[in-house]
Order: sequence, then structure tokens, then C-alpha cells
Amino acid sequence: MTSRDETDRRLAVAPMMAWTDVHCRALHRSLAPHARLYTEMVSTGALLNGPRDRLLQCPADQHPLALQLGGSCPDALAACCDLAARAGFDEINLNLGCPSDRVQEARFGACLMTEPARVAECVRAMTRASDVPVTVKCRLGVDDHDSYAFLEQFVDAVAEVGARTVIVHARKAWLTGLTPAQNRSIPPLDYERVYRLKAARPSLSIVLNGGLADLPTIVAHAERLDGVMIGRAAYHDPWLLARADAALFGTRLPLSRGAALAPILRYVDAHLANGGRLHDVTRHFHGYFNGCPGARRFRRHLATHALRPGAGRSVLEDAISLVSEVAEPEARCSSG
Repeated sequence: MTSRDETDRRLAVAPMMAWTDVHCRALHRSLAPHARLYTEMVSTGALLNGPRDRLLQCPADQHPLALQLGGSCPDALAACCDLAARAGFDEINLNLGCPSDRVQEARFGACLMTEPARVAECVRAMTRASDVPVTVKCRLGVDDHDSYAFLEQFVDAVAEVGARTVIVHARKAWLTGLTPAQNRSIPPLDYERVYRLKAARPSLSIVLNGGLADLPTIVAHAERLDGVMIGRAAYHDPWLLARADAALFGTRLPLSRGAALAPILRYVDAHLANGGRLHDVTRHFHGYFNGCPGARRFRRHLATHALRPGAGRSVLEDAISLVSEVAEPEARCSSG
């Protein structure tokens, strides 16, 4: 695996519930050797009382890798940071952006932005628990707490207690009246506010998240900030992630999407040898050939065969063979 600067934040893949598990991250790492990867959000209760080994999977070839935590109890967050450090994570991120009802009921996520003193107490406890850098991921604001002054004061509160990197989803969140999906699209994006924050706090690392769906947009924002974090666009079209990694780090793309799958085929072999199911991995592949002739046949083949008992690597290889120009240059099967 290519050596990587653990502090380089030019490109990251957002933590996404039910998506960015260890298998999804294996695909993303094979496509983007420099990107910073994140786990799904893990609540402190789940980590302290649940399947700890599964939640703390930190494969050596997925670094730099961050664990995202959800919680509001300083002691519980500190205990989780200690576990994350022992597991080998490169970063611990506090979720301050999720607006779901379930997360609000547990008193974490975006609703915590209205309690900056409590957030500061949490971050202070986290930074004292280990030497692993602690970062936060937040919104521009919540409900009527959405002025630029509010954002700046909130960021100052977490920076003063040790969070030197802030990942900003460039929309505010509505805590009532909108679903989580609507909160990702209805509140308007305000990139200029994130630029203003970076200009006002140049010593902080400011990473942008939200609405980054095509390569020109990704590159343009990366040039003005410390980094960009791609979310659903990277999941639905993983090749966009490969193109972004090449554009931001000056590396060469594989000649085809098929050629880029060689490492993941070896990963599939190892997963199956350990008793895993093919579908565990291939469920993250459905957008891989978007824009290429045969992409629909590829998806249909995986959906039909990967869940069958005993499904093996040949199912994936047969699906790949249904895409007619996997050996063509990337420009011939661009998704953009």
C-alpha cells in the first residue's frame, strides 16, 4: 500500500450509516490510496456494551482511518477514545451533525450544537483520554441558531479544548419537520460561510462536506480549504472517488475500472476464506460501473446471484464480464 501522510486531509470519505463498513472501506481504499476513511457512526453505548471487536475493526491496509463516535457523556466518550487508540485508529471524530429523531433522543448529533459548553466538555475529555487526534463534524447551525457568529463561536469552543480539525457540512440542520434525507438536501448549501470560517481561523484545519457530487466541484473546493469530504456521491459512484484521488494527489488512474478491482478480488478471497458471504462485500459495488455499457447487467447479476448460499468470487468475475468496456480508458466510461 502506498505510504500516506497521516495529517493530509485533502480528500476523505464521509461516515455513512449502513454503508461505510469494513468491506465498503476496502473498496474505497483500493480506489483512493490517499483518502482518509471513516467508519460508520458508532454510539458510545454500542461500543462500550456491544460487539466491540466488530465495531473496532481497523485493518492495517485501511489507514488513515478514523472512528466516528456519537455521544454526549464525557466519561463514556473518553473510554471509547481509549479503546479506539488501542485498536489503532488515526483519528476520533465526534458526530455533531446527525439530525435524526433517534439520535436526538439519545442527546447527541446535531442537537448538541445548541450546547457548546457541553460539547467542549466532551472534546476536552476525549483529547485527554489518548494521543489520537480528536476532530468534530458539524453543521453550519441548527434551527434558528444559524448565524455566522454562532458557527464561529461554536468552532472556537471546540478548538480551545483540542479539536484542531473541523469538518463542516455546509448546511444547517432542522431538528424537527425534516427527515434526515431531507436535511441533506432542503437546507441550502452555503460554501461561502465555510470559506469565511477558514479565513478567520487559518490555524484550524477546515474540511468541507455537502453537495460534492462532481470532480470540478471537488477540486475547486479542495483548492480553497484544507480538504473535502465526499459522501453519497462516492458511494453511489465509487469511480468518482478514484478520479478525485488522482486529481488531488497527481496519481495515475488505472486504465479501466476492471483493472482497478484486482485488490478487491483478493479481499473477496480472504473474506470468503474466513467464512464471510460474498454479498457482504458486493452490496457496496452496485454503482461501480455507472456510465459504462453493461452497468445494469452487472448490478442485476450481483443482485440475483451474490446472495445465494455458497456464492463465490466467480459471481463477481462473471458480473464484471458483462460490462463491455472494462478494459477501455476511464475517459471512455466516465460517469460525469
